[in-house]
Order: sequence, then C-alpha cells, then structure tokens
Amino acid sequence: MARASVRGVQRAPHQNVATVLVDPTMLRELELDLMPLDLWVWPVATAPICADGPRQAFQVRRRLVEARRGAWDLAAEWTPVWISFGDSWTTGAEPLPWAAHAALWDKLGEHASHVRFRKRLGGVPRLSSPLDRAG
Repeated sequence: MARASVRGVQRAPHQNVATVLVDPTMLRELELDLMPLDLWVWPVATAPICADGPRQAFQVRRRLVEARRGAWDLAAEWTPVWISFGDSWTTGAEPLPWAAHAALWDKLGEHASHVRFRKRLGGVPRLSSPLDRAG
C-alpha cells in the first residue's frame, strides 16, 4: 500500500496560545496584568479569527470543563480566552523560548483562584497584536 508523502505540505500559519478559563469578574485585571509582559488576552467569543465566536467559546468552555470531570465545575460559566505571546517573545522563525512559557505560567499562577488552565500551548490562526490594530 502506498503511503502519502507529507514532504512539501506545510502547516497553515498559526500562533501559539494558551487556552484559559477566566472568572469574568477578573478578566480585565488579568488582561492588565499580562500586558506589561507582552502577553495578550483574546476572549474566544470576540476573537477576530472566529466566524461564530459565541458558539466556539461555548464549545471550548464545555470541552475544558468536562475534561476535568468535576474538578473545574466552578468554571462552567467562566470566559474562555486565548493568551498569545507578543513580538518581544519571538525571534524570527525560532521556537517560542521557554522563558515565555515560564512567564505566562507564573503570572497565571498568581491568579490561580480565578483561572483554570493546563500547562500546554495550542495553535490558532494568526491573531494580530492589539498594537497592530491600534495603528
């Protein structure tokens, strides 16, 4: 049986993000706390890459809460967000440095009672930085 070659097939441009559930009463505070670190909060429901943001937010929240089998039930109504890394964390095509991961996990740890997350990154289509949109 012939195997399909993956050589020459490229992954669509993407951006590494952490998917986090945030207590909506603390969303703004978390966002302001992450900004000086060049970490950007994108509520899934309003992210510019989502054709149906509210539906995707519902699905992301449900998947995260159900995966924890009751441990995250208090977050069943929290806001799902993607947290992306700004340009200061990247060097060309180099992988995201471990210092970026550590900065994010440490900061989220400071907000542990108001966030739920797994220490891993996923990929989403490119999000423009908030600074790009302002200019």
